[in-house]
Amino acid sequence: MQDFVKLLGLRHRREVVGRSAIFGGEHFVLEETDWYLLNLFRLWWHYGISFLRLQMWVEEVMEKFMRIYKYQAHGYAFSGVEELLYSLGESTFVNMTQHSVAESLLQVGVTQRFIDDVVSAVLRASYGQSAAMPAFAGAMSLAGAQGSLWSVEGGNKLVCSGLLKLTKANVIHATVTSVTLHSTEGKALYQVAYENEVGNSSDFYDIVVIATPLHLDNSSSNLTFAGFHPPIDDLQGSFQPTVVSLVHGYLNSSYFGFPDPKLFPFANILTTDFPSFFCTLDNICPVNISASFRRKQPQEAAVWRVQSPKPLFRTQLKTLFRSYYSVQTAEWQAHPLYGSRPTLPRFALHDQLFYLNALEWAASSVEVMAVAAKNVALLAYNRWYQDLDKIDQKDLMHKVKTEL
Repeated sequence: MQDFVKLLGLRHRREVVGRSAIFGGEHFVLEETDWYLLNLFRLWWHYGISFLRLQMWVEEVMEKFMRIYKYQAHGYAFSGVEELLYSLGESTFVNMTQHSVAESLLQVGVTQRFIDDVVSAVLRASYGQSAAMPAFAGAMSLAGAQGSLWSVEGGNKLVCSGLLKLTKANVIHATVTSVTLHSTEGKALYQVAYENEVGNSSDFYDIVVIATPLHLDNSSSNLTFAGFHPPIDDLQGSFQPTVVSLVHGYLNSSYFGFPDPKLFPFANILTTDFPSFFCTLDNICPVNISASFRRKQPQEAAVWRVQSPKPLFRTQLKTLFRSYYSVQTAEWQAHPLYGSRPTLPRFALHDQLFYLNALEWAASSVEVMAVAAKNVALLAYNRWYQDLDKIDQKDLMHKVKTEL
């Protein structure tokens, strides 16, 4: 993503400082201060060296995951998610998709209390799920919580729209309904049928990339496949519904133990398993931040983002806010419900039919999807030109060093 931002001439959005805390339903179990050393002392006082063991575990995972950028720079690609993970971390990474975050962290000496208070709060904020989710996805989430996150000035969507414009692609504004396999001169040819306000139509393509989830409960997608042997079925597994409510109003600081709103110091609130009706609460900033911008004072009306597993009832809104002017809600299936499918899917569904979203069943983020997109592009290229030595190779670290 960093490369995309540079390519498009975009800039990182200026960050506005704000303190965070973890709320346990009755009181804050952990509070951030303005002093780094004091924050470290509090972590050590409450949880011993668990936070150091967590950091070492995450860094080890990320160090191995970063190998993918070197592999892709040399043109290597993988036909399945399991093959990709094995090339990065061998059986350790594959096993991490089958064992929970909690189980993996306990094995490296992280305490159960730290998992319940801190790790669970981060996972709820990222995926809306618990420490029972698979360890690999959890490690990706915890890596993003270590202060390295950034956003694009003007909105992250500028990356997508900018890249699409840069490709000069012919965009057909329609909904794809089916992909049918044909063949010509021994090569696969795919008929893609679609519909829009004008009517139904179809076109033939040599290469097709599917960039939408194919899971069973995706009611928004009626995509079907015909002529494939064996048939291409919907993938097993479910997605995690997420609801984001943007509330313009006055925070009820008394609910969090601060009767005087002027004394409420936090801009970001994470939660443990309780309360269950919301996951995070953030005092959000605009996508464009001027030099004179400042956060609203806690006693002032501000725009808060509430992430919850279900739409909030009026009574729940009144719990979090003394009063409010408006509420805007968006609900979507944000991430896979990890652990809901038994195996990892493949990128290659047929000779030149590819499934970009396969990788999000291992971990889901913008960066992970960018990695998946480049893998699919390289896979399609290598298959088209029959450069099979660049696909699903073993011991790539040795091969890459040899090529250098």
